[in-house]
Amino acid sequence: MNPIRVMTVFGTRPEAIKLAPVIQQLEKNPHFKSIVVVTAQHREMLDQVLDLFKIKPDRDLNLMRDNQSLASLTASIFTHLDPVLEEFDPDWLLIQGDTTTVMAAALTAYYRHIKVGHVEAGLRTWDKWQPFPEEINRRVAGVIADLHFAPTQWARGNLLREGIDDHIIKVTGNTIIDALSQITTLPMPKEIEVLLQEKNILSKEKRMIFVTAHRRENFGDPIKSICEALKSLAEKYADSVEIFYPVHLNPNIFNPVHALLESIPNITLLPPLEYISLVHMLKHAHMILTDSGGIQEEATGLGIPCLVLRDVTERPEGIDAGVLKLVGTDAGKIVSETALVLNDASVYQTMSNAANPYGDGKAAIEIVNTLLKE
Repeated sequence: MNPIRVMTVFGTRPEAIKLAPVIQQLEKNPHFKSIVVVTAQHREMLDQVLDLFKIKPDRDLNLMRDNQSLASLTASIFTHLDPVLEEFDPDWLLIQGDTTTVMAAALTAYYRHIKVGHVEAGLRTWDKWQPFPEEINRRVAGVIADLHFAPTQWARGNLLREGIDDHIIKVTGNTIIDALSQITTLPMPKEIEVLLQEKNILSKEKRMIFVTAHRRENFGDPIKSICEALKSLAEKYADSVEIFYPVHLNPNIFNPVHALLESIPNITLLPPLEYISLVHMLKHAHMILTDSGGIQEEATGLGIPCLVLRDVTERPEGIDAGVLKLVGTDAGKIVSETALVLNDASVYQTMSNAANPYGDGKAAIEIVNTLLKE
């Protein structure tokens, strides 16, 4: 019997992190031929994860260009991925999440009558502009997919409401827990250890607030408002809190953040972090402020109280569990909600002891076993 040919396509760091455990399972199973293709939608940050999980792509399309539009990126994925699909002729194409790579790869596979498996299927906000363009990307993938690997029952329910047959939906848990279980066992990078010692985090003399904010819908006034909140918090808790913010290189984020925050003593602006460094920073955070989808899941998996700098989220499981709270981008609300977590021990304990809704770290095994049965 010939092995099942599974092509995994991804372009960004979050996709790579969540697909790495699946690729590992495919590569050690003799019933599969694993083919890895990267679009390199995010070049440097993607390469870090490939090295960390020891993944060597079979094809690297290298499509990242400075300031490219969504339309030009989408067109590039179509034109560069199509001949690769023709060459390898996979039985299945695996995609993860809601990036432009996901949407374009799903549609290209559909044109060639190749079956599509969608990892982390069923996330929805029901607002096509939030997050932009992710909400439409995942809906397009959902229309095309032949197998939907939903991380939770809530995600499964969304797919059922859209008319997806239950027999092609598999609730697996979230592969981010699989990835975290690997990376948290690795030693802390020395430069992170030194930084946390210098800032009195490891000694617990100061509490760390870890921040990420980079989404398109927060460009402009929202990111300025977030920065005003961070400035106020830094001043209010100057003796007890250190704020760490790895800043995205996109000038729509980088420029206002550095202009507003780089001179404040207890705010440390960092370049984008490698994933192993990010995980160890998260582990030592007292709380997290983020607009990132993945970090909402990582915070939930690690039990770190997290305020979400968005008006809506496609990950309400963390809110239902109690570890996440939506606060939006209004500076006053961010400050008051952060102060509540910092000042009220009972609020902090409730959020940090919330149950993890994302599974037991065996999602990748479930995905591969499901593919084997098809």
